Amino acid sequence: MDHHIQQQPHHYDGGENDYMQQEDDWDRDMLLDPAWEKQQRKTFTAWCNSHLRKAGTQIENIEEDFRDGLKLMLLLEVISGERLAKPERGKMRVHKISNVNKALDFIASKGVKLVSIGAEEIVDGNAKMTLGMIWTIILRFAIQDISVEETSAKEGLLLWCQRKTAPYKNVNIQNFHISWKDGLGFCALIHRHRPELIDYGKLRKDDPMTNLNTAFDVAEKYLDIPKMLDAEDIVGTARPDEKAIMTYVSSFYHAFSGAQKAETAANRICKVLAVNQENEQLMEDYEKLASDLLEWIRRTIPWLENRVPENTMQAMQQKLEDFRDYRRLHKPPKVQEKCQLEINFNTLQTKLRLSNRPAFMPSEGKMVSDISNAWGSLEGAEKGYEEWLLNEIRRLERLDHLAEKFRQKAAIHEAWTDGKEEMLQQKDYETASLSDIKALLKKHEAFESDLAAHQDRVEQIAAIAQELNELEYYDSPSVNARCQQICDQWDSLGVLTQKRSEALQRTEKLLETIDQLYLEFAKRAAPFNNWMEGAMEDLQDTFIVHTIEEIQGLSTAHEQFKATLPEADKERQAILGIHNEIAKIVQTYHVNMAGTNPYTTINSQEINAKWDKVRQLVPQRDQALIEEHARQQNNERLRRQFANQANVIGPWIQTKMQEIGRISIEMHGTLEDQLTHLRQYEKSIVNYKPKIDQLEGDHQLIQEALIFDNKHTNYTMEHIRVGWEQLLTTIARTINEIENQILTRDAKGISQDQMNEFRASFNHFDRDHSGRLGAEEFKACLISLGFDIGNDAQGEAEFSRIMSIVDPNRLGVVTFQAFIDFMSRETADTDTADQVMASFKVLAGDKNYILVDELRRELPPDQAEYCIARMTPYTGPDAVPGALDYMSFSTALYGESDL
Repeated sequence: MDHHIQQQPHHYDGGENDYMQQEDDWDRDMLLDPAWEKQQRKTFTAWCNSHLRKAGTQIENIEEDFRDGLKLMLLLEVISGERLAKPERGKMRVHKISNVNKALDFIASKGVKLVSIGAEEIVDGNAKMTLGMIWTIILRFAIQDISVEETSAKEGLLLWCQRKTAPYKNVNIQNFHISWKDGLGFCALIHRHRPELIDYGKLRKDDPMTNLNTAFDVAEKYLDIPKMLDAEDIVGTARPDEKAIMTYVSSFYHAFSGAQKAETAANRICKVLAVNQENEQLMEDYEKLASDLLEWIRRTIPWLENRVPENTMQAMQQKLEDFRDYRRLHKPPKVQEKCQLEINFNTLQTKLRLSNRPAFMPSEGKMVSDISNAWGSLEGAEKGYEEWLLNEIRRLERLDHLAEKFRQKAAIHEAWTDGKEEMLQQKDYETASLSDIKALLKKHEAFESDLAAHQDRVEQIAAIAQELNELEYYDSPSVNARCQQICDQWDSLGVLTQKRSEALQRTEKLLETIDQLYLEFAKRAAPFNNWMEGAMEDLQDTFIVHTIEEIQGLSTAHEQFKATLPEADKERQAILGIHNEIAKIVQTYHVNMAGTNPYTTINSQEINAKWDKVRQLVPQRDQALIEEHARQQNNERLRRQFANQANVIGPWIQTKMQEIGRISIEMHGTLEDQLTHLRQYEKSIVNYKPKIDQLEGDHQLIQEALIFDNKHTNYTMEHIRVGWEQLLTTIARTINEIENQILTRDAKGISQDQMNEFRASFNHFDRDHSGRLGAEEFKACLISLGFDIGNDAQGEAEFSRIMSIVDPNRLGVVTFQAFIDFMSRETADTDTADQVMASFKVLAGDKNYILVDELRRELPPDQAEYCIARMTPYTGPDAVPGALDYMSFSTALYGESDL
């Protein structure tokens, strides 16, 4: 072991307790590696304190605090759970030696043979000797009892560590020194038993400090294992001290093995309880199954023993069907339950016997024998039940046949009589017409014949009922009641038939008298009703009149109608007299007159209502005619008011239009003079707008009054609006044309005389003063100005070229502005694309292209940059770098039309 002196073993007495190997024993010469000593000091101190704190004390310095032997004895008492000899309380060296010896004797009494450790060295504070003694105590009390698969203490502890850390691929525990340096072994032990305390997945093998501190902190905080090691010492030491590591790891073993023992004990208890619970459940199941089965048998036996017959075939057949359901559906599952109950009972007794439990004794009355006895009673009750059912059904079948015959005959008769009483009792003759009554009489005679034919069936029904009574049919009361009802009804039908016959004959006579009066009423009521309806229609007739004369005509006709009313009232009284005579007959003989007059739909109430309506409508018509007369007078005033204004505004607009036309056509003064004149006109037109607005207001009143004609004027508001809009458009367009002529004149350098000449020529051929020339008019104008456009092909081509310029949209007309533009182009000295191209050629020194430097040298800066930005590179055969195409640029300046 390099510079480490081999330790002399301290042996326990006895062969199999010799659990320590030589490498674990103490050094005879008391020499120890300083790093190991430091680790042992911290670890052993923490281990001792973990036990001493249970007695409410601790040590600070391991070699000083055990010198008087008091805390040493206390430590042994805590970890062994036994009492030592009473310690000496004196302060003298002899007392201390005595106490330490008591402690060493106690250790020896536990089978440990101490070698080279004496009380004097401990009392003198020999550090290495004290550490050796504590290690001996740790071996005996913390490690000796650890044994896994019959191995010794150290190998047992190592094997336990290896098994617990086996699932962790980055942990490999082979010893109690360098295998623990990276800290993952400690973390794995904690995570294996308490995974919630450490997030093992985040730990790294190359970070031992974090791993070790994590394990030490968690163990102290959650597992009550004090920090017995320093992470820095373990990382900084080539080979950590085995004793320190073993001491610390043994604390983990004791912390976790306790939980493991508790878990084993709990499992054993659970297993025992599970057996008991299972057996108890089987007992409960047996009790419930036995109770249910016995209850079912108790309910079923009385049902099977009941032999009281039902009265109807249907009820007895239902009993038979119920018995079949019992045998087919209800009993088989119960047979199975009885068998299962016996099987469960035997299985339970076997399980109880095997688990050393006492045999199961069911509740009183629920023994297997009790259930067998009850089942025997059930099967006894079943015997003869089905045979009894079949005999009863055969007896009922014979009786039911006769009852069914009675029911069929009764039903046929009742179906025939159904509604007959209501039919005979109905008072339809009270509301019937005379022709209806005659038809009802014939129908009644036919019914009387039918009634006599049914007498035989009633007698047959009574005979069958008598026979059922003699045979003591169970439902005889209802049969007798039905038979009595049929006989009573038959007697009632006879009485009702006679009464109806008399009533029909009496009503026939009364209706023949009333029929004559109805006819007379109808002959006079119809024309009078037509007269009233015509009068109401005339009085309510909506009239649309447009003049006072028309309303006066309507008023005259109304006065003539009112004069005819007294004569009409006399006719009304006569018609109502006939109605009153009918009412008197009805009241005297109690005829129900729900029916109406067959010869007319008109009644007295309707005549009176219409007469009242006519009387009511006469004054309403008077008032409507008066109101309409007043409205027509107001409409006439509105017409005159509108006409007075329109007859002034209309001519004014026409005059202004003509004056504007003259200004633009006549050539008085310069274009500027004409423009000034036109602007004055424009101002006067704008100032006239309030008069238009006032007329619009009057027009709105006319529209609201629904006046559609006006004989006082030829002007409508639409005419005025169109004229006003044309006036505004014309003055604006004319001003714009003069302004464009000024622009053209100034741009092209045309003199005022030339402009006048152009205007004179244009006006000469503008015969309709429209301000436009047709194609032929324009051609004549050009010829008068000296253009060579004869009728030959060349002349036609030239004229087509000119028309494409002056009329590009091909409308077939030429405006004065287009004419001026064309004439100014023909007469002025204008630039052309060819002229510009020639100028660029001069600047380029007669080349087909021009250079950027040449442009910047010859032209002002703005114009030069303008050309450079827009010219495309020249691509001819003689092209050089920087060459620009001035030819296509010149053409583009004038557009394709100038090419």
